[in-house]
Amino acid sequence: MQITELSLRSYRNYEDIALGFDDGAQIFLGANAQGKTNIIEALYYAAFGRSHRTSSDAELIRMGDDGAYIGLRFVRHDVPGELSFTFQRGARRRIEYAGENLRQRDLVGILPMVLFSPEDLFLVKGAPALRRRYLDAELSQASPAYYGELLRYTHILRQRGAVLKDIRERLAPVDALLPWDAQLARSAAWIVTRRIAAVADLGALSTRVQAVLADGEELTLSYEIAGADEDVPGAKEGMAQRLELWYNEMLIENRARDIVRATTGTGPHLDDLVLRVDGMSLRSYGSQGQQRTGALALKIAELFYLREKTSEAPILLLDDVMSELDADRRRALLDFIRCERIQTFITATDAAYFPAERMGTYRHVQAGQVLED
Repeated sequence: MQITELSLRSYRNYEDIALGFDDGAQIFLGANAQGKTNIIEALYYAAFGRSHRTSSDAELIRMGDDGAYIGLRFVRHDVPGELSFTFQRGARRRIEYAGENLRQRDLVGILPMVLFSPEDLFLVKGAPALRRRYLDAELSQASPAYYGELLRYTHILRQRGAVLKDIRERLAPVDALLPWDAQLARSAAWIVTRRIAAVADLGALSTRVQAVLADGEELTLSYEIAGADEDVPGAKEGMAQRLELWYNEMLIENRARDIVRATTGTGPHLDDLVLRVDGMSLRSYGSQGQQRTGALALKIAELFYLREKTSEAPILLLDDVMSELDADRRRALLDFIRCERIQTFITATDAAYFPAERMGTYRHVQAGQVLED
């Protein structure tokens, strides 16, 4: 997997640039607020159809301009491809893949990517929503079917919430929940079964990575179903059927509470990924260094997972994380990049974060201009 060219027009602080890339590390150096992260953001957008920094496409358009453009050329499984995104103020964006219009739901998985940014250092100690998003992102890239079911579940959840509100306001009977409960239980069981299987795979990978990053510490992962009595260690035969029955029971048991709150209090939108080091909760008892190592181990495990599932290494994006890691973790991360030969895009403020021997292509970014060193 290799990105060969990125073109930006009227995007953020870039007027018109075209950058070519080889298959090695692409390092962008410069002071803050010069445009380094905008390049990472454009690459991420090409993979997911959304920014990791804003929910508004209008913010991507250069100030004073009416529209913007992202163009990407890449090679996957030795086959060249091309993606483009065209933005216009007051109009819907247009996505094109190989010259044909594309829906966002069909975009995910075309360009597998893993992003590691300073915000991801909160992956361990932050809210469960961050870890659910981590799981959903990697599963969606590995399986279009998972992404489709996730969209379906979100739709069911929204519709059930609307019915709960109508019941609370005496605009609908309680029986109006029955068809939505059946659909939600089935979809929830499908999603959770696949999350549990992925966590089992990630756990094995994370343990190996952790052993390299922090010799002597054992990192373990488990999946926590909200409302269940214990964590789930791994997928088992017949689990989907048992989960569907359990979700149906929980929806009935919690129906009165859900009506009062007009929200669904059962389902995978409330679950969590639990990390432990040497048997202790990393979120509750881990030191800051241990938590950062755990976050890094998760991200590297995600790379291995996607490579196993898609038969090709994904693109790695590292946005300003070098300053957040200590020297040992920086060295371990850069050694991994060189050893695995994964195309990696790195932003940093200081060349001193990198080894004396050059490890890729270096570019300097200043006020929306990119110059190769």
